[in-house]
Amino acid sequence: MRLLNRSAGRISRHRRGPVAGLAVLLLGLLMTGGLYTVFAPAQAQKAQSDTELIEEGRKLFLVGCASCHGENGEGIATVRDGYLKGPSLVGVGAAAVDFQVETGRMPMAQPGQQAPRKEAAYSAEETAALAAYVASLAPGPAIPSEADYSIEGLSEEEREEAIVRGGQIFLTNCTACHNFNGSGGAMPRGGYAPSLKGVESKHIYEALLTGPQAMPNFSNGNLSPEEKRDVIAYLRSLETTPEYGGFGLGGLGPVSEGLFAWLFGIGGLVGFAVWIAAHTTRTSKTHPIEEGAEA
Repeated sequence: MRLLNRSAGRISRHRRGPVAGLAVLLLGLLMTGGLYTVFAPAQAQKAQSDTELIEEGRKLFLVGCASCHGENGEGIATVRDGYLKGPSLVGVGAAAVDFQVETGRMPMAQPGQQAPRKEAAYSAEETAALAAYVASLAPGPAIPSEADYSIEGLSEEEREEAIVRGGQIFLTNCTACHNFNGSGGAMPRGGYAPSLKGVESKHIYEALLTGPQAMPNFSNGNLSPEEKRDVIAYLRSLETTPEYGGFGLGGLGPVSEGLFAWLFGIGGLVGFAVWIAAHTTRTSKTHPIEEGAEA
């Protein structure tokens, strides 16, 4: 018993010593640093990466976009009744930038009624940087992932149901501008609804989400993410559906079909009637009885 008490007292004296306290402190620091090294670097590196990406995007923005949208994305108004040379980008989100830049609509050579689709001026990395910078100005729609607009993970029956639902939504909300099969069409005041054939699914989703230019905005409150996905599934199905009626005339609807009927249908009938009249045997203008009386 005395030996145990003596050993316990010796240990207690060592614990109370300054060296023991320093050792405990160092041990605590090492453990804290080790835990931080395990859990924190990924977050720290991501934050640093995001900061660098935003800074790179700001540099690109100042060179290629600020002349129309302002140095801070606030937009620039001209003296013509408050007409915006470039609208504000505060709150449009990364999805709007990704759509406009990847489709080549931005930057525009000069302000106009509508920006046409063209070759992209920025690389994928530069587009991501611009999107990150604009997204940092204020909260807005994020760039969708493939899971948002693809039906690949669904069963065959679920895919068919998604296409049917998407067709109903499209015919209700989109045919007035884009035609019943997405071929596009003319709009008032020099605008037009572009064809949706061959457009990437991601860009269609972003257009629905952000409402570029003359297109209305179908936010998630108006059309749920699943409904947007279904609309895209319907449009994709149109690209593989054959023309059961024969010549589809571009799928532009009754205007082109009516014009075709007038020019080639009725016009062909009129031409055939003229041909018949020109090749029919003509009778003499003098009546046979009158010729006999004169004889």
